[in-house]
Amino acid sequence: MLTILLSSPRVAPGLLTWQAWSALREAARVLAGSSEHPLVPALTAADVVPSVVDAPASAAALAAFLSSFDGSVVWLAPQGASADPALISGLTVPCQVLDGSVDLPGAHLLDLVAIMDRLRVSCPWDREQTHSSLLKYLLEEAYEAAETIELGDLAALREEIGDVMFQAFFHARIAAERPSAEGGFTIDDVADTLAAKLIRRHPHVFADVSVSSAADVNANWEEIKKAERAAKANAAGPAGAGAPSVLDGVPFAQPALSLAAQLQRRAQRAGISVPAEPAASAPVDDPAASAPVDDGASLGDALMSVVSRARAEGLDPELELRTAARRFADSVRKAERAAGAANASDQTDSAGG
Repeated sequence: MLTILLSSPRVAPGLLTWQAWSALREAARVLAGSSEHPLVPALTAADVVPSVVDAPASAAALAAFLSSFDGSVVWLAPQGASADPALISGLTVPCQVLDGSVDLPGAHLLDLVAIMDRLRVSCPWDREQTHSSLLKYLLEEAYEAAETIELGDLAALREEIGDVMFQAFFHARIAAERPSAEGGFTIDDVADTLAAKLIRRHPHVFADVSVSSAADVNANWEEIKKAERAAKANAAGPAGAGAPSVLDGVPFAQPALSLAAQLQRRAQRAGISVPAEPAASAPVDDPAASAPVDDGASLGDALMSVVSRARAEGLDPELELRTAARRFADSVRKAERAAGAANASDQTDSAGG
């Protein structure tokens, strides 16, 4: 009986299944095609000493070679190899293929870590990159992934998500070159931070909080984020940016339309009502722009009309909307300060009887 033992390069040598160890200990001979096979030292330490043989390279010749052995034989396939149909079909002895170690979900990310390390050291272009030089690629890859979703091209999404992932690995690899005191971190630090955040923000999954709907989840999410903002403000101390705001964490570098939408969502969730007033110089007599919208297509047409109107006025719609978004953000923070002052006054009056 011949057993072809497969093993993963992402699992530490020697961490094999019970079935694999049983086959190894019961075998009359254990064969390896190279003394460099990672399992050889681990098996030798466990008193299962493989015989290193000069095995043929081709599947047909290797099948004939392995078929020549009598008794129970375990062949250590090259680590990371899969079962070769050509090899198996050429065998003239009973054979079983045994997965000695199986990757856990996500284990293939270890390959990306190793590849990124090698690129950073060996590729002249990768060696020269910085967080700043990679910024445009981070944005481009995210937009390309978004486009595949918009087009419904889910097969292409697989590749585009990989490109986005590569940017995350690249930035983490660059950051790992800095001491932690200077803001350095590793890809494992990124994973740990993300895992802790996901667990913290999902107490209905990882703790004893009960929810009955997605609306409950959103409400809990906002309360948790509010507490996180307050904790960050306290950690910053007197030299920090001041009282926490519902707008903390909103990236103002994002496209203006996305920025405006996110600012309004944040304000609405916090119960802050701030009217978004049009600029005084903006004409309002365009029927397409002022007409009610009842679906996505008509809304898109209205937005296109506003862009056309801005161009006719010699204005940059992106810049104008960004400026308006900042005015809106200032109004939200002003409303937050007023609400905070009112609460403080109420507490003082209550304490004074």
